[in-house]
Amino acid sequence: MTIEQISFQLILHAGNSKSFSMEAVKLAYENHFNEAALKIEDANKELTIAHKSQYDLLSDYSSGRGVDLDILLVHAQDHVTSAALMLDLAKEIINLNKKIYLTEQKGEEK
Repeated sequence: MTIEQISFQLILHAGNSKSFSMEAVKLAYENHFNEAALKIEDANKELTIAHKSQYDLLSDYSSGRGVDLDILLVHAQDHVTSAALMLDLAKEIINLNKKIYLTEQKGEEK
């Protein structure tokens, strides 16, 4: 696979992960926590695929095979980093929404 193909694979899977993370947050705002959890699983799967491609590049580099660096690969790496960040933040936002929802439910029981 060429470095351009790898770069586009990174962008594709990182983008999918970010989209799933955002969908999960939107579901959590609507108190659909089970569905949000499923979207988080999807986001994790996509990010894992991207990380596998990253690992392969690092493995090639450390084995002395070299990696051609270009702006597209740098851009792709940015996408992976932002996807990982988005996933972490989505998990936190979902947890906060769930706490708020549960607190409100307890308040209504009184």
